[in-house]
Formats: sequence, structure tokens, C-alpha cells
Amino acid sequence: MDDGALKRQALGLWMHGQKHHLRGDLERAIALYTKSLGLYPTAEAYTFRGWAYSLQGRVDEAIEECKKAIAVDPSFGNPYNDIGSYLIMKGQLDDAIEWLDKAKSAPRYEPRHFPYMNLGRIYAQKGMVLRAIQEFATALEIHPGEPTCLSALGQLRRALN
Repeated sequence: MDDGALKRQALGLWMHGQKHHLRGDLERAIALYTKSLGLYPTAEAYTFRGWAYSLQGRVDEAIEECKKAIAVDPSFGNPYNDIGSYLIMKGQLDDAIEWLDKAKSAPRYEPRHFPYMNLGRIYAQKGMVLRAIQEFATALEIHPGEPTCLSALGQLRRALN
């Protein structure tokens, strides 16, 4: 089988894994992501296997999966944001900032507003209200009407008064 066919088959397994993942069947999703990676390593499969690991409480393993994803495709922004999110979970806010900034500039990334939201949360937690407002406002420029951003902005603006 040629590389193109292997990649198509691997992406099909990854998409099938996503369906199980979104239904909460993490074990089956992980098995499908692993099978996909065995055929053809993709940033998507590593990133989503990492996400599944994080949902199982395996945060350090999730971070390692994201680093593998970045090695495969540094233009894919999702693993940068995910590492930032996992570091936030671990309470390592300052370390998360660098990863989230990288996600913001990644050429291939959806949903693009997530790193701005995550940075907004970090800056709010650090008491950097104006910086947090800036991040949430940018997220809203990218994804107008996003309820989490609207709520956070309202709370932060009230805190300024």
C-alpha cells in the first residue's frame, strides 16, 4: 500500500476513534487512535489520543502525545493549545503561556479562539485583569457571541469598577 493510501486509512481510523471518543468510549477511541498511528503517524491521532489520556487523568502522558503531534506536524495548532490546557490543569500557569502563544500563531488550527480563552483564564487567575480582558475580547473577534467569553468579559469588566 502506498503512503497516500496508508494515510487515508489512518485518518479514517482516527475519525472513527473520534466518534467513540465523543460518545465517552475512551478505551475504544484510544485503541483506534493507536491503530491509526501504527499505520501512519498523524498529528491529529497523537493529539486526540492525548486528549483521551487527559480525560483518564493521565495528564503527563497527554502532554507527551501532544509533543509527538508537534514533531509530526509543527503547523497543527491543537497540540500546542492542549499542552497549555494540561499545564493549567497542573497549576503551571506560567509554563502554559508559552504553549498557548504558539497555538495562537499556528497556521493550521481550529477552533482558533481557544488559546485566547485559555490565556484569558490564566491572566484572570493571575489578577492581570486588563490582559485577561484583551485575550477574551480577541477570542470574541474570532468567535463572536461565544458564551464563556461573554460571561468572563462581563465579570472582568465588573471587577474593574
